[in-house]
Amino acid sequence: MTSEKKTILVVGAGGFIGGFIAAEGLRRGYDTWVAVRASTSRRYLTDSRLHFLELDYDDPEAMEKAVEEALPAPTGWDFIIWNLGATKAANFLMFNQVNFNYPRTFVEMLRRRGWVPQKFLYMSSLSAVGPGDEVNYTPITSSTRPNPNTRYGLSKIKTETFLETLPDFPWVIFRPTGVYGPHEKDYLMMIKTIDSHWDVSMGFRRQLITFIYVDDLVEAMYKAIEAPNTVHRKYIISEDRAYTQKDFRQLVAKALGHKVVIPLKLPMWVVYIASVLCEKWAAVGGKPSTLNRDKFKIMRQRNWSCDISDAQRDFGFQPKFSLERGVQATVEAYFRDKKADKKK
Repeated sequence: MTSEKKTILVVGAGGFIGGFIAAEGLRRGYDTWVAVRASTSRRYLTDSRLHFLELDYDDPEAMEKAVEEALPAPTGWDFIIWNLGATKAANFLMFNQVNFNYPRTFVEMLRRRGWVPQKFLYMSSLSAVGPGDEVNYTPITSSTRPNPNTRYGLSKIKTETFLETLPDFPWVIFRPTGVYGPHEKDYLMMIKTIDSHWDVSMGFRRQLITFIYVDDLVEAMYKAIEAPNTVHRKYIISEDRAYTQKDFRQLVAKALGHKVVIPLKLPMWVVYIASVLCEKWAAVGGKPSTLNRDKFKIMRQRNWSCDISDAQRDFGFQPKFSLERGVQATVEAYFRDKKADKKK
């Protein structure tokens, strides 16, 4: 199949962010492919213009054959966005398999077969950097020395390091902070809790948290792959200010129309015990738990403030959604979903 349009492949398109990436590709006029597993939900991938590519990441030979049959041109896609990843897992082996082995195998296939794109954008995470300065609260920068303290962060930095060993491969690395918006689940849990008039947080020391609304993140991806000087660069993607838990609570409460929300701060040791118990219970069932020791370390981190000046300089990144605007849009989607559920 040939096309004069620029072509893009979104790997890991079935999740929360993937649907937005695919929709933006179509909006920008790209011939857009979406790579999913056979079992992946296509709830957010309903546009008839999308080309589907089913991949079995655990079977490299079958994956290579599927990619070969789907290639839009002999040399492959113009751009590839690797959005596939596990944010929680029952053990480190699963993190390592999904967040390191899968992208490594895929990239090695692209290089071996001559299907290297013009740019390959890898979605890493701010957790790949690890804890920031919790004394002076200096913002995390793209040059901050990584020291990940979670299994998730370690699996992400492994892939970053692998890509850095490939001087002939046109990688771009994104390290987004907490991504939120319609369909996202972790922040939705927090919104639901606040909707019940409670706001549960942990620790008593000052904490600065950062956010990026999904639309802003996706726009940054396309700006980065379309800009001329972004190859072999790493970018932190965040709104250009930090917030406190109180800020978040007040903005969500305002959007929900609530006047009374009771803040409940739990001691670190209480949350740690709960995370261990939840993790062990989930392991018995063979499923990952939302609350686990990795998540505890992330919640315990006090400084998530970010310096996004590299992204601003290289491709004009400027978030359009303040937390207030983004929360309002997310809560409106939450209300729509609640209303739709009641009609079922």
